[in-house]
Amino acid sequence: MKKFALQDHDLVPAHILLSPEESEEMLKGYGVDSAQLPKIHITDPVVKEIGGKVGDVVKIIRKSPTSGESVFYRLVID
Repeated sequence: MKKFALQDHDLVPAHILLSPEESEEMLKGYGVDSAQLPKIHITDPVVKEIGGKVGDVVKIIRKSPTSGESVFYRLVID
């Protein structure tokens, strides 16, 4: 069976693992702490693929018909 990258599929939005510095900057910009972010489980297939660990922040960029792109942030939990 041939393996493929999940993010290569058209229906899977781009998932980007933020560095600690990028996470801190984003949290300061929005005036929130990481516990207030929506969650994503470490068992999520895309989180596994990008090498996410508990406590990491994932930036998700979805295509939107009205705004072009929509950006979401998720905190990786177990």
